[in-house]
Amino acid sequence: MELDTEFMSDVRDMSEIDEKLVNVTIDGKAITAPASLSAIQALWHAGYPRIKSVGCLEGVCGSCRVLVRRAGSPEVRTQLGCQTLIEEGMQVMFLVFPRPTHHTYKLEDINSSWEVQTKFHKIFPEASRCRECRGCNSSCPKGIDVMRGVALADKGRFREAGELFVECVMCDLCLTACPELISPNHVGLFSRRVTAYFHTRPSNLIRRLEGLQRGKFQVTE
Repeated sequence: MELDTEFMSDVRDMSEIDEKLVNVTIDGKAITAPASLSAIQALWHAGYPRIKSVGCLEGVCGSCRVLVRRAGSPEVRTQLGCQTLIEEGMQVMFLVFPRPTHHTYKLEDINSSWEVQTKFHKIFPEASRCRECRGCNSSCPKGIDVMRGVALADKGRFREAGELFVECVMCDLCLTACPELISPNHVGLFSRRVTAYFHTRPSNLIRRLEGLQRGKFQVTE
């Protein structure tokens, strides 16, 4: 992969601007950088390489998940590194862990919308064991009501569940906070997929088509 040296130079040049500098610790490394930089930019400012075309820097790809502890606070929060502005005394640690692979399925194996809920419980059997601890909600950097989304999917209300997960970036932080390893973000993705797969036509159009088939409406040429 190619190093984006031009961008790194631009970031280092920011140190010449008359701006407040703060001291932070990122992945155990002491760094001094302008307060306007994100955790990722602070690393580049300190001279650590940036790999070109890796990461979105807009809070969309979900790959820069971090643990953040602010000065004077015992609380550790989960956030996205590209959206976390550094502060004096802040401690940041980037998280890397494998994505789950135990939830596998093919939509074409579901014969009709009547079978979706049965298939869901076979694919995500742990979803019904939610303890309602709200750990998933607390860990979500997008503020999604993750726990409610899982509950809706467990009841077969996939359209509503999918709508709650519209802003999900699949960072997997909710999974790490779940004692039942429910993989809530994958529940949300499943909900959105089956909704699109089986309900691509508006409900009023479906009702009209059914009415035409029953002869309820007269078709004129």
